[in-house]
Amino acid sequence: MPLVPPRISRRHALRALVAVLVVLGALVWWLRPFGEPELKGDLVFSTGVRTGVYHRYGQLLQPELARDMPGVDVRLETSEGSQQNLQRVAAGEADFTVATADAVAKYRLDGKPGAERLRGCARLYDDYVQLVVPAGSPVQSAQDLRGKRVAVGQDGSGVRLISERLLTAAKLDPHRDVVPVSIGIDTMPTELQAGRIDAFFWSGGLPTNAVRELSERFEIRLVQLGDLVEQLQAGGSPARYYRAAVMPQDAYARARNTSSVATLAVPNLLVTREDTGAELTEQFTRTVILSRDRIGHEVHAAQLVDLRTAIYTDPLDLHEGAMRYYRSVKP
Repeated sequence: MPLVPPRISRRHALRALVAVLVVLGALVWWLRPFGEPELKGDLVFSTGVRTGVYHRYGQLLQPELARDMPGVDVRLETSEGSQQNLQRVAAGEADFTVATADAVAKYRLDGKPGAERLRGCARLYDDYVQLVVPAGSPVQSAQDLRGKRVAVGQDGSGVRLISERLLTAAKLDPHRDVVPVSIGIDTMPTELQAGRIDAFFWSGGLPTNAVRELSERFEIRLVQLGDLVEQLQAGGSPARYYRAAVMPQDAYARARNTSSVATLAVPNLLVTREDTGAELTEQFTRTVILSRDRIGHEVHAAQLVDLRTAIYTDPLDLHEGAMRYYRSVKP
């Protein structure tokens, strides 16, 4: 005789449903700390030029933030680079950004508006300074740029700061001894290939797609800058944030370099303002750290974000929300 399932009364079914809802409710509160409201609102992340590492990093971080903070609408804003990024955050036009440590130090040293309100969330990856020339160029060092047409970065970029410092360290006046061209990485490769400039400076993670793509269609070479590091560091703050570094030969496999290239590097910082909400900053910082490996598949530099060093955001004090995150994962 076939078994007949017992009839469940409407009352018992209702009780079972209530029990399930209670369990689900408890699970939700376990996943989200008790009393912590869901984050809601709009958020602006100021990035960089469209073909630069900052903007690509922002594009990949955006869906990660959307997953972790579904109630927050994250909008990316392109920029000229570090200097403009800092101005936007300090003025309340953006909530988070990325900027090089030397640009942050200069912004504070110059007493720019809102400088005292800037706070750090994480030390990210290092930018490598790259001097790019056609493969057949006679330029072997920065000193050889005298009289050349040199792209030095846009006015609001960190590239502009560092290119002018490098030229000065090479005993060149950045306004008189070279022909400075104020363009960014979005147009530098095209201008070099067309012969309208003789060289360009770029500061970015390795590899930078715009430089890599240029090397695949046009023969280029990277020029060593290692001989200028000591002179730069002697200048004190903000130049003290530069360190000697080496670009491996395979950073740009198609470039016409026969060995690694001595250069300098500077750390990038994730920056916000003092008055940004602690909960928002904590979650933003968490997402940045936890998305490292996923983003790193496309932006190699992101793989270098390290929880052990992320807390060192000198010259900025760490934001309260970021500190909360680091304390929560401290072993």
